[in-house]
Amino acid sequence: MTDVGGEPYQEIAFDARGDVNERQRDRLTRLEVTDLVVFAHGWNSRRSVATRMYERFYAPFPGLLADSPGVRLGYAGVVWPSMRFADEPVPDFGRGRAAAGPQEPGLDRRTREALVVVFPGCERIVERLGELLAEQPEEQTAFEEFGSLVRRLTQEGGGGDGSTAARASDGGTRPESASDEEPVPGEEFAPDEPLMLRDDTLTVCQGFAAALTEADAEPGARGLALGGGLRKAWSGARELLRQATYFEMKRRAGTVGRLGLGPVLGQLARSSPSVRVHLVGHSQGARLVAFALRGLPDGVRNVKSVTLLQGAFSHYAFAQRLPHARGRGGALRGAQGRVDGPVVACHSRHDSALGVIYPLASRLAGDSAGLAGLGSRWGAVGFGGIKAVPGTVGLTLARALRDGVPGSGCVNVDAAAVVRRGGAPSGAHSDILHAELARVVLAAGRLTG
Repeated sequence: MTDVGGEPYQEIAFDARGDVNERQRDRLTRLEVTDLVVFAHGWNSRRSVATRMYERFYAPFPGLLADSPGVRLGYAGVVWPSMRFADEPVPDFGRGRAAAGPQEPGLDRRTREALVVVFPGCERIVERLGELLAEQPEEQTAFEEFGSLVRRLTQEGGGGDGSTAARASDGGTRPESASDEEPVPGEEFAPDEPLMLRDDTLTVCQGFAAALTEADAEPGARGLALGGGLRKAWSGARELLRQATYFEMKRRAGTVGRLGLGPVLGQLARSSPSVRVHLVGHSQGARLVAFALRGLPDGVRNVKSVTLLQGAFSHYAFAQRLPHARGRGGALRGAQGRVDGPVVACHSRHDSALGVIYPLASRLAGDSAGLAGLGSRWGAVGFGGIKAVPGTVGLTLARALRDGVPGSGCVNVDAAAVVRRGGAPSGAHSDILHAELARVVLAAGRLTG
């Protein structure tokens, strides 16, 4: 994709350390535009999926800007090394599981290949994990082996692509923590291994299996249909593997945002000081663009709006004080002040990935107190919006489209009217290809009347 409706488009790729493709960065700074929309994808395993999503999302923009003759809009698509389990359907991108039939046990070829890319050098571990998921033995020792293998996967393969703390020894800047809370005083970084990998594996898998059932995320799945006992916990084991991968991607999104995209936007401010930047992120890409605010050089004010679509990070990330720990704040506390405009969080109650699985996985990543009583501490921006930030405005999608959004501060937009479709296990998490959401981005950036 070289243009969007005749307007200039530039891809900009980062590696897991946040290092940018310099040729793409330089082309970005030469775009002759008044405004630049920068979109960061979420948990996709292939560049082709990300660029197709950008093309679809950006398609309505030229028509919506027909009455804004003073705006010369450019488009950018961030490509960063991430992963999507191949059984997670994206609406309008081919057939989802509902059309393809029940999920078979084991790991399909595309997921195995993606895991090896994310965790290089771990082919044999991935192969054995697939064997256990396919066989689903009703033995506690099998779950213990599975948990041990997932731990080895993250320990041995997580550092191979530049995103875990093991790479700090090379003298470079350490990567971002996966936590969305400020570290405890005296601890600069959160533990690299989530507690879900240190707790009893069978208990964790049973918790995930129960959460999947609650979300109706796996209707007809073989692991749940073959009876009781330990066998039905294997759907939870698959989710444990997914969440271990998710934990690595979450950390990576923060690193790419803070060490990669933020400095690039700073360079753009120096080379093209009149260009207004509008950041958009989906899922973990929302975390990426939010953490880019932390990476902006001092004094840079070219970011004019941020729109978070089904953001997969804590709803307390922007809080000055955490309700459950008053002496601490969110990892992005006050970052909304780096935006010369609003931070808009679009959320939907139909997003089961964020409404059911995310809270459980977040608790199991940082608190071994148990599986019950999740409460509101572990909620995601994309499920209930930004919380614990005084002055945050809440709007329905209809009102935001009719009246616009405030010109500054945090704004929650309930997008459930359009973000409502999707199959197991993520629900409507990726149902973002709607002209209504494009209109929210334009409204946030004051690009339309």
